[in-house]
Amino acid sequence: MRSFALVALLAGAAIANPVPQGFDWDAIDSLDPVPTADVPVVDAEAAATTLIYASATAAASVSSAVLASPTDASLKARQATSQNTASQSDTAENWLAESTWANDANSALTPAGYNLVYQNAAGSSERVYGYMGYSTLDSYDAGVCASRCNAVTGCLSFNIYYERDPAVDATDDYPLPASVTVIKCVYWGGAITPGSPTNVGQYRKQFHVVIAGSNGYISNTIATPAGYSGVQSLGQGAINALNDCNGGYTYMGVKVFSSGVFDIGKCAAACSAQSAYNRAHPAKNGYFQTCQFFNTYILYNNSVPIGQYCSLYNETWPAAYATNTGQYRGKNKYTIGYSFAFSNSTGNVDQPQGCVNKASP
Repeated sequence: MRSFALVALLAGAAIANPVPQGFDWDAIDSLDPVPTADVPVVDAEAAATTLIYASATAAASVSSAVLASPTDASLKARQATSQNTASQSDTAENWLAESTWANDANSALTPAGYNLVYQNAAGSSERVYGYMGYSTLDSYDAGVCASRCNAVTGCLSFNIYYERDPAVDATDDYPLPASVTVIKCVYWGGAITPGSPTNVGQYRKQFHVVIAGSNGYISNTIATPAGYSGVQSLGQGAINALNDCNGGYTYMGVKVFSSGVFDIGKCAAACSAQSAYNRAHPAKNGYFQTCQFFNTYILYNNSVPIGQYCSLYNETWPAAYATNTGQYRGKNKYTIGYSFAFSNSTGNVDQPQGCVNKASP
């Protein structure tokens, strides 16, 4: 079974005083770093690859982890045939001056089901959550790249670009091989942003790898998990809810994932599993809370993604309460992106009765 880094601080029946809203630093500090993306330079030793993600397995893993330990805070190529030596005109500067790269990027049609995030950048995306591999294309075709992303379970964004690569691996004997132009299609299980294309290339011996014509796209469809409804798109804000009208906590704690892909199903599974656990372990007076609502988003530290954050609540809150737009911790700036909220549609046994609690903040 695929394992996922999971950090949980849950306010079930066993926790009388949940951690106040805002970011849960204990949970964040317990995370393993998000795996670094490794999109290799294409040469004789590199082959295109994609990573397999099983969403049903991920949800089952989360449910089992929550039910087993609800307060645990650390569930954690293509062969080229060009000459070995570059000609005097075969330089990175001359390659970058070629107008084809920009023309193709600027004229590319945005595929159905996607939004254009950036266009004709001089770098490829990095520091994005959920790297899922890449493939090469025979022509610059965003539609083909989109169809390949659609075929990769969990793929949310993709980046298509031209890259100047060595025709053969650069070695001490051949430090400056001839170049080959490769069109890459890179898949991400998280949200690319306008600031994502920061990989502007590298040197391999004396060979300069550079990038041009880089376009980034993100899916504009969000799947609603079974048993949930009322999706709210909160952008770069997160819910900062009040207590309920009886003075009780509505916030039930967090779960944070630092591996896998951005998967709303994992938060839904955790929300449902928390309710099941609380029902089976009520307080001495018989009281228990059920998870009726969750808010999930990608949390960034200085623009670097550190995980998928899930906040659980015992009642639904409207988008007007998405007032947490980030905060500083020392010199580090923590921000929010790709934020969504969902309501439990299977029952409302924990909703407060007899008062209204949803005035705008």
